[in-house]
Amino acid sequence: METKSIMIVGVGGQGSLLASRLIGNVLLSQGFDVKVSEVHGMSQRGGSVVTYVKYGDRVNSPVIEKGEADIIISFEQLEAARWLPFLKKGGHLVTSTQQIDPMPVITGAAVYPENIIEKLKAQGVDVVAADALTLAEEAGNPKASNVVLMGVVSTKMGFDEEVWIKALEECVPPKFIELNKKAFALGRNAG
Repeated sequence: METKSIMIVGVGGQGSLLASRLIGNVLLSQGFDVKVSEVHGMSQRGGSVVTYVKYGDRVNSPVIEKGEADIIISFEQLEAARWLPFLKKGGHLVTSTQQIDPMPVITGAAVYPENIIEKLKAQGVDVVAADALTLAEEAGNPKASNVVLMGVVSTKMGFDEEVWIKALEECVPPKFIELNKKAFALGRNAG
């Protein structure tokens, strides 16, 4: 199998570490060679963060170059636009509709761009946008928006739902399992 690439992008504190663990767990359980990079960026300060996941028969490096990502999972709209050059032609962009103002917007030096998702779709990008924050709140905790997006992306990756549920059970502390299963199911239905 040719190597496939997934980028997980967002803002520090949105749960990209758990998301990369879940995806890695699913892929390993399916017998793939998997390489996952560490979270890169200003994760402790609410800055832009990115994690790379590569899988296939044999993977030498987790690094993803521009135009190589089969899937980009974005926890925030502006991050989806920022990392778009890494998406390969025919790739999928799964994004939350959430907007988090970066520091230039907070200080008044810039304005948050309008209609990001519509502009991405107008460029011919396959965008699946979900209101992950609202769905996570419906599940019981806004912090589960990362797992909502895992539910959405699971519909693009082609593995059985049971594989994802098993990964959740192995990666999430027991007291949060039911909440995360509900968040995942809501995301899967939205996908």
